[in-house]
Amino acid sequence: MNVSALTPSELRSRLKIAGIFLQTGAFIIHVQTSIRSVAEGLGRLYADYPLVEDAGFADFHIRLSSPGNMRRWFRPQVLFSCDGRIPFKPLPLDQAFPMLEWGMNWCVSGHMHQYLILHAAVMEKQGGALVMPAPPGSGKSTLCAALVNRKWRLLSDELALINKSGNALVPLCRPVSLKNESIHVIRTFEPDAVFGREVRDTMKGTVAHMKPPAGSVAQSHVTAKPAWIVFPKYQAGAPTHLEPLPKARAFMRMVENAFNYSLLGPQGFQMMANLIDACDCYEFTYSNLDEAVAAFADLELPVP
Repeated sequence: MNVSALTPSELRSRLKIAGIFLQTGAFIIHVQTSIRSVAEGLGRLYADYPLVEDAGFADFHIRLSSPGNMRRWFRPQVLFSCDGRIPFKPLPLDQAFPMLEWGMNWCVSGHMHQYLILHAAVMEKQGGALVMPAPPGSGKSTLCAALVNRKWRLLSDELALINKSGNALVPLCRPVSLKNESIHVIRTFEPDAVFGREVRDTMKGTVAHMKPPAGSVAQSHVTAKPAWIVFPKYQAGAPTHLEPLPKARAFMRMVENAFNYSLLGPQGFQMMANLIDACDCYEFTYSNLDEAVAAFADLELPVP
């Protein structure tokens, strides 16, 4: 049964009493909250996600609640807890749903060390996966949202998970996080895209999350073979330019975007080397999304 099978009132009731067990790619997340905006966000953006009935197990038990003090009424706040721990300071209540998304990213990046974890978007087409590592402000998520609205399969907007056993990319398909001007850009680029509510004045500015394509969610159990590594950079007015990048430089830049490379030691080095060897590597500058999508459509799978 998917989240969409529940009415809004049923979803709120479940979240408030026992919580729901949500299958997000390789992980089961137990979410419990009485905050209405979180229930609305889950109902809208996670409608296609499976509910795990009678789970008895979850990789993470997450709760969003209001602090038990005067903040319950005066400038209300929200607390995020994972497995009974409160890792972050409270945020304004209006930011509860973005806090859930940020918190889930923290859970995975900080604990799932059976994978090499990179800060990168991952998409798949023609049997090959595109890995886009980049710092905030590079246009990574905007480009990711554009590509998945042009028939690329979304594996993740934020976290590339590389399997230790086979160098495969493991899906973590969740809503795409967009900020500030990017929200309007993608709304214009794809009018049929489904968005959650815009939340203003966060630490990242105005944020909104885009619902992943149902087909990407349905294939959340299907790994992908790495084919391309692209370091994107949005630059206003710049021509679209895809330039090959030497693999030695790509390796060092990938290390800069890894969460647990050092923690994995020699195994992390070998996994990163295998990933680089399997991929063609590029730097990419763009300002026009239609041209950017066309450039990626022309990518050819690397010769083994």
